[in-house]
Amino acid sequence: MFTTKRLVTIAMFVALATVISIVERSIIIPGVHPGVKLGLANIITLLSILILGYKDAFFVVVIRCVLGALVGGNPVSFLFSITGGTLSLLVMSLMWHYLRNHISIINISIVGAICHNIGQLFVASILAQDFHIYILLPVLMISAIITGYNVGLLTKHVYKALRDRNIGDFGLS
Repeated sequence: MFTTKRLVTIAMFVALATVISIVERSIIIPGVHPGVKLGLANIITLLSILILGYKDAFFVVVIRCVLGALVGGNPVSFLFSITGGTLSLLVMSLMWHYLRNHISIINISIVGAICHNIGQLFVASILAQDFHIYILLPVLMISAIITGYNVGLLTKHVYKALRDRNIGDFGLS
């Protein structure tokens, strides 16, 4: 059931994730492979899973990817974004649903970052028609662990702050 509060929360998450995604595209980390990104929009994806549940989180991810491609991307960037985002969302949602009492938000975020990179490498290998692209896997896995940890840590603190202030639809996921 869509309440006004729920719709506003979804709209806010879509807007935040889209803006973060667009801004993040302009951030270049010196000395790092261009495929390595901070993954800050995944804070919103993970918060969507925790607060709204996987169905609404899926909507947030898809709309963010579409808007990001329309505003500052292209069809190829959309393919990378939607594949990495949905694979990450699927795995993080399953982990939250089945393992939330056994692992931390940080661990869920790390696995989500790894899945995001695997999804994007898959798209790259299909587009390039060359599976040698997987040579980037070690670099991307190390970066996924680092960025996933930081995204998870930030998400954990934001989630706690929102829960403490009773913002969002806690308990519905």
